[in-house]
Amino acid sequence: MDHSGAEIPNIAYKAFTFEANKNTLQSLTVSIPEVLDPQYGMYVWPCAVVLAQYLWTHREELRQKTVLELGAGVSLPGVVAAKCGAKVILSDSMELPHCLENCRRSCEANSLPHVLVLGLTWGEISPDLVLLPTPDIILGSDVFYEPEDFENVLVTIAFLLRKNPKAQFWTTYQERSADWSIEALLHRWKLRCVDVPLERFNANKAQLAGSTLPGSHTVQMMIITLKTEEDRL
Repeated sequence: MDHSGAEIPNIAYKAFTFEANKNTLQSLTVSIPEVLDPQYGMYVWPCAVVLAQYLWTHREELRQKTVLELGAGVSLPGVVAAKCGAKVILSDSMELPHCLENCRRSCEANSLPHVLVLGLTWGEISPDLVLLPTPDIILGSDVFYEPEDFENVLVTIAFLLRKNPKAQFWTTYQERSADWSIEALLHRWKLRCVDVPLERFNANKAQLAGSTLPGSHTVQMMIITLKTEEDRL
C-alpha cells in the first residue's frame, strides 16, 4: 500500500482486557488500533501482550513512575502502563512516521492526551534522547527482532540505565533462532539479564487478555539492568 499521499489507513480496533485474580473485581480494558498493512509495528505482536500482562500484574509498582517504551508501534504495553498510573513516553523510529502516528492514535483511543510521543533512533544519542526525563522503567516488546539492531538497542538501553542506575529494562522477545544471542553484547555494555518465567505472572497461556495471542509462539521475558561492582568481580 502506498502511504506517500494523504491516504486514510485501514484501521481496526482490538480490545484487550486484563483481569486480576478471581478474588477481586479489578480489570482493565484498552483499545488498540491496528493498521491492516504488513508493516512492522502496525499490529499487536505476541510479545506485546505478554509484556502488557507483566505490567498489569505489577501495576502497583507503576504508579507515578516514568516509563519509556521503545519501538512502541501500536503501544499496547505503554498504554497499559499509563492506565496503571505511570507517566509514559512512547517512542518509535524517527524514520517511521506512521508508527509514531499510530502511537498517537492509541493514546487517543484510550483517553491519554498527556502521553508524550517521540521519535528516537536506536543507537543514536540524539538531543531528544539526552533531554528525556530520566526513566524508571524502559519497555520493549520484540525489539530484538533483527540481529543487526541488537547492539543499537542495547546502546540506547545502556545510555538510559546510566542516567538512572536503578532503572530496569523490561522486555519480551519471541524465539526465532537458537543461533541469536545478546550475551556477548550484554557483557560489552556492562549489562546483566535475568529471565522471568511466564508462569510467575500468569502469562504461560496461549490466550491472554481476551485475545488469541500469544498463541503457539514461544515468548520469553527478561529484565536487563546495569551490572553492579559485585557482578563485575
